Amino acid sequence: MFSGNLFPWGRVYAFESNLVNRTYSSESIEILIVVLLAILGVFLGRVSIAKKQAPPKEIGDRDEWRKLASAAGYLYDEKQDIFYTKLDAWQRDMGYCRLYDEACAPLNLIVDSEPIYFEYDNKRWLIQFWKGQYGMALGCEIGIYNTEGPDIDIPGLFNGTFFHTVEDEEMLQMSVSLEKQGRKLFSLYGRHWWHTGFIVGDFAEPWELIMHIDITFPNNEMRDAFIGGLKRRGYKDNEIKVKDNRVLLKFDQPYSEQPISRVKITDGIIQSKNRLLCTKYVEFTSSYNTFPEKISALQQKSPELYSAALTLGKPVLLFESFDVIEKYISKVKS
Repeated sequence: MFSGNLFPWGRVYAFESNLVNRTYSSESIEILIVVLLAILGVFLGRVSIAKKQAPPKEIGDRDEWRKLASAAGYLYDEKQDIFYTKLDAWQRDMGYCRLYDEACAPLNLIVDSEPIYFEYDNKRWLIQFWKGQYGMALGCEIGIYNTEGPDIDIPGLFNGTFFHTVEDEEMLQMSVSLEKQGRKLFSLYGRHWWHTGFIVGDFAEPWELIMHIDITFPNNEMRDAFIGGLKRRGYKDNEIKVKDNRVLLKFDQPYSEQPISRVKITDGIIQSKNRLLCTKYVEFTSSYNTFPEKISALQQKSPELYSAALTLGKPVLLFESFDVIEKYISKVKS
């Protein structure tokens, strides 16, 4: 059992600030820019060659894309034209730690994140929001995690809190709608541990997107603990609406420090690549009406773009540190 404050709040927020305020030498930034430009140049060339030279191929399985998406942890909502998370997605075993957010930008995910920490029922909790560009798709996420364990310290890899995804009985009723420049894109609703929504082929800068969030808590104790986390993060009273045990808020511009991998110059380079992917997607699919028709055309005309279109949300590479963390936690428990 824990006593007193489970979270050293000052350390948590100072840790985030120190990460973001880390300085980089001009030489290291120049090298990073050169590498990213080289990658972008190779990519542009490959897309151009694919468009000019790739002959149409016969499609063996027109439902292959559904199977690939399902294996990646997502299902397709034809009514809203979005992909969303399955309850039994493999990502549920991955939990969450700050390393995952640091890995986003290098993997072409330019995403604003907002972690909300609080304590409830002798556990440390995290409810986190994300929104932005996920490679060839725009989208958003809201995830729920907690832990009863201590922080972990793996030299050379990670020092901080590792959260586990909540159990079924801990899932919350949540709804979220995503808006871009005043236009509602989609909405998600229901009990879940990780609501996500992604629109393939659509592009946005993170600041263009707004999440409207509505979470129902099982009691006022947990509700108030979450509100306390929002206020510690920087949310004002007039930004939080309370209706019984529901909390409603808008995630527009993040109050939290963003990962150190989010650098303005490299963000711009990565977003140029992401925008190009979306532009090419539209060029290849503009004569088709439905997503199944579009993805089938892409499968036939451009295998590279087809593969990129089905790299949904957060890819497997983002979680590559999990095995090391899992082994460390198991060793500590034993």
